[in-house]
Amino acid sequence: MFNTKHFFFILLLAGFVSAQEVPKKENTFFQPTIESSRPWVYWYWMQSAYSKEGITADLEAMKQAGIGGAYLMTIKGPANPPLMDPPVLQLSKEFWNLVHWALTEADRLGVKIAFHPADGFAVAGGPWITPENSMQKVVWADTFVNGGAKIQTKLAVPNHYKDYYKDIAVFAIPVKENFVSTKEIQPKITSTIADFDASFLSDSKKDDQFRLKEKGWIQYEFNEPFLCKSIQIETKGNNFQAHRLLIEVSEDGVNFKSLGRLTTPRQGWQDSDAFYTHSIVPTKAKYFRFVYDPEGSEPGTEDLDPAKWNQGLKVAKIYLSNEPRIDNYQGKSGAIWRLSPQTSADQIEKTDCIDQSKMINISKFVDANGTLSWLSPKGKWRIIRMGYTSTGHENATAGAGRGLEVDKFNAEAVRFQLDHWFGEMLRTAGPELASKVVKILHMDSWECGSQNWSPVFQAEFKKRRGYDIVDYLPVMAGIPLNDIETSEKILYDVRKTISELIVDNFFGTLADEAKKAGVKFSSENVAPTMMSDGLLHFKHIDYPSGEFWLRSPTHDKPNDMLDAISGGHIYGKDIIQAEAFTQLKMDWDEHPGNLKTLADRNYALGINRFFYHVFVHNPWTDRKPGMTLDGVGSYFQRDQTWWKPGKAWVDYCQRVQFQLQKGTPVIDLAVFIGEDFPSRSMLPDRLVPFIPNIFGKERIESEAIRLKNEGQPSIKMPKEVTSTKNSTDLSQWTNAMNGYQYDSFNADVLLNNAKVENGKVVFSNSIKYGALLFPGSHKMAPNKMISLALAEKILELLKEGATVFIDEKPNLQPGIQSEADQKKWQNVIDEIWNNSNASTWKIGKGTVVKLPYLGNDFAEIGISQDVFFPNLSRSESETIAWTHRKSEMEEIYFLSNQKEEKRKFEASFRVVGKIPQWYNPITDKTSALANWKIENRRTIVSIHLEANESGFVIFKEETTAILAQGYQKGMEFESVQPLDENWELQFDSEYKAPNEVVKINKLFDWSTSENDQIKYYSGTAIYKKDFIWKGNNKDKFWLDLGTIANIAEVSINGKDYGTIWTFPYKTDISKALKKGKNTIEIKVTNTWANRLIGDEKLPKEERLTWTTAPFRLAGEPLLKAGLLGPVTIVKEKTEKK
Repeated sequence: MFNTKHFFFILLLAGFVSAQEVPKKENTFFQPTIESSRPWVYWYWMQSAYSKEGITADLEAMKQAGIGGAYLMTIKGPANPPLMDPPVLQLSKEFWNLVHWALTEADRLGVKIAFHPADGFAVAGGPWITPENSMQKVVWADTFVNGGAKIQTKLAVPNHYKDYYKDIAVFAIPVKENFVSTKEIQPKITSTIADFDASFLSDSKKDDQFRLKEKGWIQYEFNEPFLCKSIQIETKGNNFQAHRLLIEVSEDGVNFKSLGRLTTPRQGWQDSDAFYTHSIVPTKAKYFRFVYDPEGSEPGTEDLDPAKWNQGLKVAKIYLSNEPRIDNYQGKSGAIWRLSPQTSADQIEKTDCIDQSKMINISKFVDANGTLSWLSPKGKWRIIRMGYTSTGHENATAGAGRGLEVDKFNAEAVRFQLDHWFGEMLRTAGPELASKVVKILHMDSWECGSQNWSPVFQAEFKKRRGYDIVDYLPVMAGIPLNDIETSEKILYDVRKTISELIVDNFFGTLADEAKKAGVKFSSENVAPTMMSDGLLHFKHIDYPSGEFWLRSPTHDKPNDMLDAISGGHIYGKDIIQAEAFTQLKMDWDEHPGNLKTLADRNYALGINRFFYHVFVHNPWTDRKPGMTLDGVGSYFQRDQTWWKPGKAWVDYCQRVQFQLQKGTPVIDLAVFIGEDFPSRSMLPDRLVPFIPNIFGKERIESEAIRLKNEGQPSIKMPKEVTSTKNSTDLSQWTNAMNGYQYDSFNADVLLNNAKVENGKVVFSNSIKYGALLFPGSHKMAPNKMISLALAEKILELLKEGATVFIDEKPNLQPGIQSEADQKKWQNVIDEIWNNSNASTWKIGKGTVVKLPYLGNDFAEIGISQDVFFPNLSRSESETIAWTHRKSEMEEIYFLSNQKEEKRKFEASFRVVGKIPQWYNPITDKTSALANWKIENRRTIVSIHLEANESGFVIFKEETTAILAQGYQKGMEFESVQPLDENWELQFDSEYKAPNEVVKINKLFDWSTSENDQIKYYSGTAIYKKDFIWKGNNKDKFWLDLGTIANIAEVSINGKDYGTIWTFPYKTDISKALKKGKNTIEIKVTNTWANRLIGDEKLPKEERLTWTTAPFRLAGEPLLKAGLLGPVTIVKEKTEKK
């Protein structure tokens, strides 16, 4: 095979061994075990319908399938009418008794339990949380007065939650001009929709919504020229197009000039807590026209969630005002998760900013009832009363435990919340039972918005930032103070403080309480709903967790996945989890075979433990499929048709996860996410402009087309949901960097956990990165900012030998800083960016490389590809998912064929001096790789992969050999004996199937049968036949099932020969065959879809199935089902002589 002068022959391994053990010489802190690598499940208890029988049956099914543990979460209260009467309400004695029963049964069975901080899965709240201890936000109200005399007036009270409002401060601001908006001056409003009354757009008393699907405009016509400085836009729900309108102005209504397009802030899915304020360059005109043109619309992504939906323009209000307001102050004050560029001095000039020296804090003149008694100076005054109230967010998916979300900045309140739910569970269990069963405190999705105040916030801000935020509080209402740069710096300090408090006082407190309880702490993401550094909280998390979705592009979470993976990597976490296979609407066709490539792709991303979404508690033992999460999620539960044979799938995941929990990941590049807030990990598409040729010519071209988004093409997936086709999709970015992988990192880990070792940067004493990449401004880092501390750290690492990629020179130091620090900052910046005309330069022992970097790889900076496929095209290489981990004794590469076709190729690994072996996690067998060579300090291995096959190339045993040649066994087969004809087929009569044995001459698809009992059958059927075997016992023989729908269990002569659920649909039967008569039995199981379709045609009383999932298969074709063949005994070819 290889053309080389050197030859070394290695005997192939005669037997097979399992790779599920850690070499005894390993001496790292964490070592994977069978238990640590088992998948878990989300175990949802729904709608106050629970039973002891169902709990026991659930847990026994988990144990049987090899599930390691269950994340027990209660969802919602009773349905109307209740599904079980009486319902078992959360917090009741009966409820806690059932929790105790679940823990006791879990202990009996050896299944572990995780518990949430609250009822439901929002975050952490309950009925015991008063408004005072809930999430808080800053609110304000204006009162305008004429001064020069004693003012005695009741101040307007800001909008607030119920009857809860607390003052922070009251300020008197001199009024230089009267503020007017289109709320007071009603313009004539017309649009491209003829005869449509759009006056509601500027009338606060009217409620309606303006819609456009095609290009068009809305026009405001004033009697006199109107000076506009800011625009307030309101929508009902999220709408991307309302915030990218083109603004045109005119004096005559005929000739218009463009002011440009509104800048759309980056925004998440939970974006309805605040309207939008856009600051514009002050403009005076009689006509203002807002043009909707969808062309050029950015395709959706998690940080621009509304753009996923292709919904056209939908807008409820457009208010124009002559008041200068800080652009996107709602996001910049942390009230909501939004990010936008800093407001420019052109938009808000210094003369439009409030002179802080003329602003008076008059709080002491306001009594407890809000009455102002103040002898005011002359002039007109704006009295702004600023306070705080509850955000009103609740743990919305809860039942009887529903209530306000706890204040995330108040550690005592957090402990109080945890004690009322998680603590009550521990007390219910008792110390002995809890210590054996309860292993994880888990926090699911953050679904309760953001907060920007708390009774502790003022003190915490002063402690962390060194000044009193109350002195500058009006900036949180969008009022610019002194100058816009100062105002933006203060708002930056607000966001930074929020980000720190979330981590220190919420996640840090939960982590401390988890340690006290003797459990691990796992958590999903904070972004894109809570103002935060999206990676920072993972420093406190034992098991960082992301989530990925199946066939649900509007809800898939690529950024969540990369946040958890990068956060876990940079903070040195051993296990990184994923909520796996969530989907918006289940199709009932899900089975291990069609989930595998998605699973493998996420393993290659960096996940090493799944918890399947979802195993819903089914309180009934006689209703199938039974309870669901209202049809959301994939159906991983005991009444799944293939649950028992599905253990083979769980075993596969466990074996992959065991290997991927060994050692540490090998990642070459670390990419900085920036210092602005909010922040998230970098998606691969965002890196293309900075290292274009690493991604290749085809990718550059396809990205240009995708981002142009011409015509805004749509897809329907699931069939009821329309979304943009061009949204970011990680499935299209497999091996996109052609043999390199990267993590994202934040400022915290660089400042506190980074050092240089042998030219590599090490984070948290874990992964060693060959280079750090600091991109310039981009979508999630729109400002060219860098802090003094970070710049000094970069300089330090450079002098110690790091390689650092940098882009444009920063022009902004974030936050309020002293003049001395500003000068120091400039000096450090100048020292790093000291050679802008060169592409690379040295600083100390290190190297600076200027972005964009135009190399095709990173070899010129000493980083060769970790793995590449020399005889595959670039596009073919991008259908092989991979990841690499390194332990003390092993180099472990996971490879997954993402194509549904057999492939043979060479793989070149960045490893020398060790023998490569192949570990197959389907069979749990390790075998020799027959053909490999070592050249140019790489090992090149011949790889054969079946369709969708995955496995591990493991380098372990040392060698001085440089070549191995031989015949790779198990790759080629020849047909020996067909078994297609004359089968006996037995269906399960309890599943509305024939009682009698069905004798068939030929294999067939059940769904084509004229017998409705077979046509609509869902479940397991047994194929059985006798055959005469005349072959020898020396060769190796396999049973090839051809095609199955969907999972098969094989036994020959009464002995089990495995479960077949993925390609190549073969199993080794060499030891089973005997001369003469043999009996073969194949149990084949399909999914629930066909029975559900059939039952829909029947009266309810005649149906087999009952489920809480809405029926949505009307008009859908039946799915193929059964053993389709051809079934053949094949012989494995031996080495050619």
